[in-house]
Amino acid sequence: MDEPSFGFALHSTRVVTDSGILDLTLRIKDGIISDLLPGKVNSAEFPVEELHNLVIMPGIIDSHVHVNEPGRTEWEGFETITKAAIAGGITTLVDMPLNASPVTTSAFALQEKIASTRGKLYCNCGFWGGLVPDNADVLEDLIDSGVMGIKAFLTHSGIDDFPNVTLDDLRKGMPVIARHKVPLLAHAELDEAHPGLEAFEKNPSSYMAFLRSRPNSWEDKAVELMIRLCREFNCPVHIVHLSSASSLPQIRAAKAEGLPLTVETCPHYLFFCAEEIPDGSPVYKCTPPIRERANNEKLWEALKDGTIDFVVTDHSPATPELKKLDSGNLKQAWGGISSLQFTLPVVWTAARQRGFDLNDITRLMSAHVARFLGYENSKGAIRKGYDADLVVWDPDKKIKIEKSLIRYRHKITPYLNKEVFGEIRQTYVGGKKAYEQGNFVSFPLGKILMKQ
Repeated sequence: MDEPSFGFALHSTRVVTDSGILDLTLRIKDGIISDLLPGKVNSAEFPVEELHNLVIMPGIIDSHVHVNEPGRTEWEGFETITKAAIAGGITTLVDMPLNASPVTTSAFALQEKIASTRGKLYCNCGFWGGLVPDNADVLEDLIDSGVMGIKAFLTHSGIDDFPNVTLDDLRKGMPVIARHKVPLLAHAELDEAHPGLEAFEKNPSSYMAFLRSRPNSWEDKAVELMIRLCREFNCPVHIVHLSSASSLPQIRAAKAEGLPLTVETCPHYLFFCAEEIPDGSPVYKCTPPIRERANNEKLWEALKDGTIDFVVTDHSPATPELKKLDSGNLKQAWGGISSLQFTLPVVWTAARQRGFDLNDITRLMSAHVARFLGYENSKGAIRKGYDADLVVWDPDKKIKIEKSLIRYRHKITPYLNKEVFGEIRQTYVGGKKAYEQGNFVSFPLGKILMKQ
């Protein structure tokens, strides 16, 4: 539906708002939610699209996506990933500083990345910068150029052009990051020698051997370090893709202390469990690894009580050759899971079994991510004056994830052939319909989002 100059409206009996799920007509004008009207409104002033009992929610926001453009676009790319995003009800994503080439560790590299997005953004897009050894002196310029925060690895990142930092590197960079009041995103694993590494060398196709090669202790010690530095520098710290439930007590204590600490987890840690992953299946390989069921149920508890702030994908694609699908060699395979397009139905399917409702999903996949990014006054909620970034979907409809549905570049995902609840019907970006029932119905509508 093209927006007339006087706007248009959507009506549903299930609109997810701060006050619960309501029967509302949303009036939309100039890309903004201009009014929330009770019940169904018939107006001669503006057309109303009737959506019956389909759910209208704020668009999903994914702050952890590896787009890989420029430089490694054969892995993914802005056009394919943002099309997949709106097909999945995601209206905003934030790109990680790797695995593109050049990596986003300078203001110049950020401009190269922004240039590569032109004419390709079907959803809104922001960017993270990177902290690597010896770039602390350019962090000021990088942050001033508009990145939303800075990402660092405490262990090898997987590519040599984004090396991990040392404690000295963190001590140089964190005062700059703290001064600008942006978050430092930490891949929290501190690797150390242990018998599991040798066992994995001998049995590189065994998933349990892979899991034991990256034990909980790697995460727990890294999280402990980042909490300590968070306290020392009063620097906002964000733990990305938490998989170790044994880190939760120290995270709870740090939050109770009032430290500026936030934490995310990912759909694959919530949907899968190690006991059910077959050997020789690199499609499940990611770092940190998917852990055992008992561990992962504690992650769900932490989402319920607020210890973990939100859920984002860590969509990390690669070519079939890099995933070693033919050999099944987990040691040689690229570690990353592609899931962005299906994150809403995947998380909803697992969440509804554990007593979560649609308001919880909005909180964990939209509102809290908007707040983390500094966009809580314009995105992540259905409120008057907020951006009309919306997803319309049927949470009761069961779908099967098939290759024909997949919109990102490589049709490689552990969710293939899984049945989940939730069919995306429409996605609106900036008040314009971008996607409807399998079709992209507009030119690219996404905007570049900079640090607020």
